[in-house]
Amino acid sequence: MHPSRKASLPWYREVGRTRWKAFFAAWIGYVLDGFDFVLITLVLTEIGEEFDLSTAAAASLISGAFITRWLGGAVLGALGDRFGRKLSMVASILLYSVGTFACGFAWDYTSLFVARLLIGMGMAGEYSASATYVLESWPARVRNRASGFLISGFSMGSVLAAECYKWVEPALGWRWMFYIGLAPILVALWVRRSLPEAEEWSAAVAGRAARPNPFRPLFATPRRATANVLVTAVATAALFGVFTPVGAGGVPLLAVVGGLAIAALAVQLGGRRGWVLYLSLIVTVFVAFLYSWPIQGLLPTYLKTELHYSPSEVTHVLFFAGFGTMAGCCLAGFVGDLIGTKKAYVLTLIASLVFVFPVFAVSGNLLLLGALLFVLQALSVGISGLLPRYIGGHFPTSSRGAGLGFTYNVGALGGAVAPVLGAHLAEGRSLGGALATLAFAGTILVVLLVGFDVPARLNRLMIPGSPRDHLADGPPAEGTGGADATDTADLGNSRESAGSS
Repeated sequence: MHPSRKASLPWYREVGRTRWKAFFAAWIGYVLDGFDFVLITLVLTEIGEEFDLSTAAAASLISGAFITRWLGGAVLGALGDRFGRKLSMVASILLYSVGTFACGFAWDYTSLFVARLLIGMGMAGEYSASATYVLESWPARVRNRASGFLISGFSMGSVLAAECYKWVEPALGWRWMFYIGLAPILVALWVRRSLPEAEEWSAAVAGRAARPNPFRPLFATPRRATANVLVTAVATAALFGVFTPVGAGGVPLLAVVGGLAIAALAVQLGGRRGWVLYLSLIVTVFVAFLYSWPIQGLLPTYLKTELHYSPSEVTHVLFFAGFGTMAGCCLAGFVGDLIGTKKAYVLTLIASLVFVFPVFAVSGNLLLLGALLFVLQALSVGISGLLPRYIGGHFPTSSRGAGLGFTYNVGALGGAVAPVLGAHLAEGRSLGGALATLAFAGTILVVLLVGFDVPARLNRLMIPGSPRDHLADGPPAEGTGGADATDTADLGNSRESAGSS
């Protein structure tokens, strides 16, 4: 297509039918991912009663997904880098579908917890696989839209789960909520059969004799391979202790041990000069979860305990929050393409600060609270729809899946820490005030990290001349084969950032 003709097309026609189809498949994966992840929070009381679980043991079923999430993001991301985004996406959907289905057959706490571990790995892989698949398929100038629209699927899944709970659980019981989780397998089969591979990955990697191996630095020698298997086991065991009652009394020490073990893996994956990028992105994502998840995790508790809302009123408020997040993700995509990813991220977060404290100042007016929460979630959580675009731009095509999957899902541990931190801050003060303070402070930190472009600046200090944005160039025109100059340079930068073996 002639460039002038292409430029005159509306953006949605420029994307084209095949790319829209690819997007829809990835979006459905995100919807089902959100649906499966939220299910456990909805039926936790029913599960606790059937298996006679303490509050701490029941809550650990939610946190269980975080124990393997970081590992699933890295492994399935690396699978996508080496064998294709489509295969990684299918494997991720199958993994969390089987895990969710298995929850319905659980006979005790242990069997249910193991199923949650599978869900954690699958949902982590889904994030990186679907994000890289869509980003590498859509034109460069609308990739923020691709990112924002895609992430909106998770919120849609959570809203559908809440609606499904009202009808399914009273009639059929909590197990049927998980049996429905088998449906994504049909999507996976359709993806595997009908969709093409991501264009950018196909051009940059598929035709090369030597496929990328992001884990090469971890297994360069037998001694290093053995040591890193032990480090991975230590990290997993430490997180198990942190997020289950097993580690009661030793959580601070276990958190330090687990953090150091994961950091050791990040340093090796990044290599001699790329490790700073990995660690700085992990910190950025961690803080992003730290400001957003206290409200997401503890909002129902706040509504019930401090505002004394009924279950139906809580459901209404959560609908406002969920649809606000969806609208914010879509809006973030348009704003990001208009003024740039980082600028959109920073300005939107600054605007969200206006609404943080007012949300927790409203008590008796449900409609006003819902409206304020809609705007707050749209601005503060909705902007996270740009995270795949923001993180993915720091990595070349050959290591984008593993890089995005690892840094995002390690940083996502902030989502497990945030509610606990919010609850501790609430000791001796109101829960609403604690949530507002934590959200406000965390937002300021993210504004500084993203606004001053800290990860990319640190990376350019370590690797002078490295590209500012690997996703700035779009996929190759139809009919081209092999890597273009940008892709070749990216592969070179990937090898350099991986360090020597």
